[in-house]
Amino acid sequence: MFTGIIETLGEVVNITKDQENIIFRIKSEITPELKIDQSVAHNGVCLTVTKVEGDEHEVVAIQETLDKTNLGALEAGHKINIERCTAANGRFDGHIVQGHVDQTATCIAIDDEQGSWRFTFEYDPTVGNFTVQKGSITVNGVSLTVAGEDEGKFSVAIIPYTFEHTTFHQIKVGDKINLEFDIIGKYVQKLFERTK
Repeated sequence: MFTGIIETLGEVVNITKDQENIIFRIKSEITPELKIDQSVAHNGVCLTVTKVEGDEHEVVAIQETLDKTNLGALEAGHKINIERCTAANGRFDGHIVQGHVDQTATCIAIDDEQGSWRFTFEYDPTVGNFTVQKGSITVNGVSLTVAGEDEGKFSVAIIPYTFEHTTFHQIKVGDKINLEFDIIGKYVQKLFERTK
């Protein structure tokens, strides 16, 4: 389990195709603390560490993961958000994040609000996911609060610290991002559907 509080930015240093899978080699300041078989969120996608060498580690994305996330669009040199699983004795600063991306969205607007930024994203609402005003949403692994919402569209307000210390500073209009919707909302929705 994760909380959506990004520990560090990693850099994609190499991408290798292995049949239908892609092996990502990532360099980060926390890599020396990782171990093989550890679950780590990469842009919000829970992936298993398969190799650790110095300050670089490798993870494998299978075809299903590539189909449902933005990982397939990564190139060498790209920065990604990195978060290790939550320690049992750690603080729960974000919200419950599983590292299971529900779908992708497209950035359709970035507004400079003189001290913060408002990012607006559009997603396919027919998949069955939804946002709630002031509810939680995970964007590329970052735990955020929904600042504005409409069917198939929502916005988030990004403070300077988050802008600088996550991949938000490199997101452009038209970019595809990973979304994980609030797990509590998903359970409530499923329960409501079963009681109809």
